[in-house]
Amino acid sequence: MYEWLKDYQKIEEEIIYLEFELERYKKELSRWIQGDLQDVKINEKSKAAHLEEKIKIVEHELAHKMNDLYDAKKLISRFKGLDNKILYLKYVEGKTLTLIAYELGYTPGHIYNKHAQIMKTIDFALHVNLT
Repeated sequence: MYEWLKDYQKIEEEIIYLEFELERYKKELSRWIQGDLQDVKINEKSKAAHLEEKIKIVEHELAHKMNDLYDAKKLISRFKGLDNKILYLKYVEGKTLTLIAYELGYTPGHIYNKHAQIMKTIDFALHVNLT
């Protein structure tokens, strides 16, 4: 139940890490090209010798993850039912429960209660699967 939410969040986390890793490699490369390490000689076995290759690999992987995220959003947006709409709007689009209530035509109290029920259901399902 709601496996899509876990999958979506996992892809998002992987993208965040890849973006961090890419930025780190680019900063390191910049140090070797025009920074404090530009006068240091690089040999074939050093980590710096393969930074450009690592950057290309991470960029390629990041592009695939971004495509996966796009596909996941497209799939999730097709799910029906109030529960899925609430989860999609909250965890994919990052909206508040109050805003979701107004968008869906419900009172904020109803959406807060519904969200709490959904979270209890997910929590119960996770605990049942773990035991």
